[in-house]
Amino acid sequence: MRIAYFDCFSGISGDMTLAALVSAGWPPAEVELLPSRLGLEGVSVAVSETRRGPFAATRVDVRVEGAQPHRHLHHVVAILERAQLPARVRQRAAEVFRRLAEAEAEVHGSTVEKVHFHEVGAADALVDVAGAIAGLEALGIERVYASPPHLGRGFVESAHGRIPVPAPATALLLRGAPVVLGDVEAELTTPTGAALLATLVEGWGPPPAFRLGRVGTGAGARDLEGQANVLRLLVGETETAGGGGLSRRRVAVLETALDDENPQYVGALVPRLLDAGALDALVIPGIMKKGRPGLLLVVVADAERAEPLARLLLAETSTLGVRVRHDERYELARRMAEVETAFGRVALKVATLPDGGTRAVPEFESVRAAAERAGRPLREVAEAAIEAWRQSNGRRPGRTSGATP
Repeated sequence: MRIAYFDCFSGISGDMTLAALVSAGWPPAEVELLPSRLGLEGVSVAVSETRRGPFAATRVDVRVEGAQPHRHLHHVVAILERAQLPARVRQRAAEVFRRLAEAEAEVHGSTVEKVHFHEVGAADALVDVAGAIAGLEALGIERVYASPPHLGRGFVESAHGRIPVPAPATALLLRGAPVVLGDVEAELTTPTGAALLATLVEGWGPPPAFRLGRVGTGAGARDLEGQANVLRLLVGETETAGGGGLSRRRVAVLETALDDENPQYVGALVPRLLDAGALDALVIPGIMKKGRPGLLLVVVADAERAEPLARLLLAETSTLGVRVRHDERYELARRMAEVETAFGRVALKVATLPDGGTRAVPEFESVRAAAERAGRPLREVAEAAIEAWRQSNGRRPGRTSGATP
């Protein structure tokens, strides 16, 4: 699995992120095309090489002719929806701006709909955000990790006047994340950089073990006294065990104990959690305080899905709190496949084992649909699917295991 690690020892901004991606191998021509793909007139991008302290670094400068327009969230989303970019890039970029809007609304005691983005709604931020997502996609990044970002100290001028560093929106966006203020009198982490981290990062601190492939160095807009103003990006592949399909990644584990909830409601919630992005969800019966029977609801998810899933748990159950921790899990590489059986086509999930072998498991819903169409038992259909997969892959019975529903 390919991962990216942002080394934010001198903070992070949108332009530093773009520059680090270019330095790590994203073609400069792709960055220069961003304004036209976003439909932004009077905007251009210049890529150059520079130096920050001891580092040779890449600099990306987004140039805008004329005044920056103030935009609401719906204006930004409309631009992204029309952009000539992959759907996933448009969606994730919109998510970054939604986080920015929520933070700005909280800062000003307003609503998301009424917030003017000011600086972060300008054309350069649109290029920065959409470009950061597009660059990660182009480099094949599947997971993003980051060191605790350095925020800086002092004051900075904004559309609202003189404000402290970290900017209020930056501070709100990074709630729950480890941060370092440091001694540098400058804004090291901008709201755009903070929103990118808040949206993309799955784990803070050291990443899982990985084989380093590329190193990108993105330059900030100015030199800093006594410190190199750069963002480093490390790109590589996570280590696998024995050269097989075993890999390790971080996940969020959400738990809540319920002793006053209708079990029927909890049972109905499990498929909704899975539809909302949970990797797994289970309900465990137990005895709670005062000897009352209760339920422990456990949800496993990608780290980026922890907050929306916690909101769903809080809204749909009687709980007053949800515990969240971040664990690492070993998992097998897997892919989907289909086979033709006497009962019709059946889908299977094929896992690659650590020793290089494979294991096929029929998908239950596919088995059930085929069984209902044919009027045959579930087990018979599942076994037929496994046998069909073995034959199509030239495998003898016993060489590859296949679980049945």
